[in-house]
Amino acid sequence: MTDVRAEQFESLVRRVEEEPVDFDGLYVAREDDSYAFETPDGSHDGLSEAGLHEAAADAAPYVTNWYYWEEVVGHRGRHRRAFLRKLEAADEFSVGRRYDELRDGMHTEWGQLRITATLGDDGDRRYEVRHEADEAVDAAELDEYTDPLNARELATSDERGRYRPLKTAPTLVDGWVFPALDGRDLVETVDTFYPATVANWNLEREGELDVSHWEETIERQTGIYGVVKTWNRGEGHEHVNWVAEACCDDSQCLKRREWQYDENTELDVDGGDGAFPCREPCSVVIAASRKWTRLEGEQSRTYEFDLTPSEKEQVEAIIDAVADGRVDDIREADIYEGANRYRTRFLRAKRFDEDGNLSGTPTDAAEDGDGGEDDE
Repeated sequence: MTDVRAEQFESLVRRVEEEPVDFDGLYVAREDDSYAFETPDGSHDGLSEAGLHEAAADAAPYVTNWYYWEEVVGHRGRHRRAFLRKLEAADEFSVGRRYDELRDGMHTEWGQLRITATLGDDGDRRYEVRHEADEAVDAAELDEYTDPLNARELATSDERGRYRPLKTAPTLVDGWVFPALDGRDLVETVDTFYPATVANWNLEREGELDVSHWEETIERQTGIYGVVKTWNRGEGHEHVNWVAEACCDDSQCLKRREWQYDENTELDVDGGDGAFPCREPCSVVIAASRKWTRLEGEQSRTYEFDLTPSEKEQVEAIIDAVADGRVDDIREADIYEGANRYRTRFLRAKRFDEDGNLSGTPTDAAEDGDGGEDDE
């Protein structure tokens, strides 16, 4: 049961003295010495203040809903407000339906976060945040946090303790819960896990997302990263497609890539299905591109290796497993999997010489003692 607290009713009266309230199906106005009160369920005219109080009590969800959004959340911080309204589908559902749904909890997936919005007795909202992998886990079994800044520590390392340079990588650890946040702390927590994603989501929704494409971003690079400009040449832009395929796939980043080569040239690689947009090549992409720029400066060479057909397929399987991050998922007993550790060790024992050269073939021709010259 939702009740109208005295402070909520008094706030409504003060607001109506200044201007009519017209919000989410609630309309209240001062008419000379009386009040008009209307919801989708009915309307009243000529009400005294006592009559207005009675009408408000009968339509408590509309009044408490108005109070939460206009007095508690307010209009400062439009991205926060838009995101909180998204969590209860406020632009799609009526107040009555939302209150019914909120009592059971309304769930939203945001990257690897599972956000649950619930309703208090007085129309206030509370928000729980946990890892999507812990959807069915009792909250008592999870580590509890209350400070949004605790999310910074949780987002720093993956489950193996390795530093996560990309906060939107799908490697967020599980086993924790923020059980009862208010709206402000909820958005701060989400932004700590996934910086700027709330603002960029809303800017895109409003048609105001400022996208910085590859060419524009690269032109801004200076110092050690300025070398990437030398790679930014030629027709077809295959190199940028390779970068996007390597770094911007859903398996590597939870953002949805919106940047292209330039505003007139789209990349051939799919941008992903993330809930929040990526508006420009990130620092990880730029740092990786700097290395690839140098590697791509090498001249191609022809090497000859002795491999059986199965060994060739095994090399391909190993590359795929590493690229897709599946190496740790391949069981030691599964020797039919090309990237199996023992099978890979067998291939190394068979095909590598004592200097670590595949099929005894040196990387540089000069190492082979044939008088060849290094292309470098």
